Amino acid sequence: MRAYILINVRPGKVREVVTVVAGMEGVRHADACWGLPDVFAYVDTPDEKSLNRLVMDQIQKLDGVERTETHIVVE
Repeated sequence: MRAYILINVRPGKVREVVTVVAGMEGVRHADACWGLPDVFAYVDTPDEKSLNRLVMDQIQKLDGVERTETHIVVE
């Protein structure tokens, strides 16, 4: 399941968050960007359950992450 995850991060935490997110299983690419959101991540997971775990159990629990928005790719 491919998706774009948009991540808003507390000031001063963007570099740390993008580095950790980029190293997570399923994340194919993560970039820090100017403006909001602060981080764009492109992910590819085997199924919806894996995507849920990645977003809710890993990304949202990172120190500095304030909000996520997930956009699932339509095939």
